[in-house]
Amino acid sequence: MDQGVVLERGPSQIEGDKRRQILDGARRVFLASGFDGASMGEIARAAGVSKGTLYVYFDSKEALFEALIIVEKTSLAETLFIFDPADTDVPAVLTRLGMSFLAEMSKPEHISVHRMVIGVCEKFPHFGQVYYDAGPARGVARLAAYLDAQVQGGLLRIPDTTLAAQHFLHLCLAGLLTRLLFAAGGMADDARKKFQVAEAVRVFLAGYGPDR
Repeated sequence: MDQGVVLERGPSQIEGDKRRQILDGARRVFLASGFDGASMGEIARAAGVSKGTLYVYFDSKEALFEALIIVEKTSLAETLFIFDPADTDVPAVLTRLGMSFLAEMSKPEHISVHRMVIGVCEKFPHFGQVYYDAGPARGVARLAAYLDAQVQGGLLRIPDTTLAAQHFLHLCLAGLLTRLLFAAGGMADDARKKFQVAEAVRVFLAGYGPDR
């Protein structure tokens, strides 16, 4: 291709860029003000668009919040839960996942979003389902698929890989997420995270290893 030729962005790409711009602005406002405290006018200002443009893309604050949840949680699940079924070093795979999972779940912005979704679920139960489906359920399904491959290869003995995937993730978070959600202590240091994940892997393999 001639390097001097500049390809013009099509309408769909421009629309996609504008949508991301709005979602970025909405994320900042929701994190700063919470769901109830955020307004469409404030979001429009943060995103650098007119209120009219904002309503072209999202007809309500609820629709915007739902879209943000889906984008954020889907992106996180697809970034963290990447597995090669042919990688048979199960302890190493689980350790890498555990460390990256714990690091992401411990971020202040994740804790803020987690609290926000819990806070609005009573009024808008649908948000909880959207959050769960886009993030936790997707991550568990991907981990379960990797575990299925290892069961077939004889490296693990697991009657229910979905439940086992949930077991592992909860072992990694044991006590830490609850403490952060309730602001009952500071974030774990690297040494504590490594210990927590190492213990999660040890207990998981003790329960689901081939020689149990």
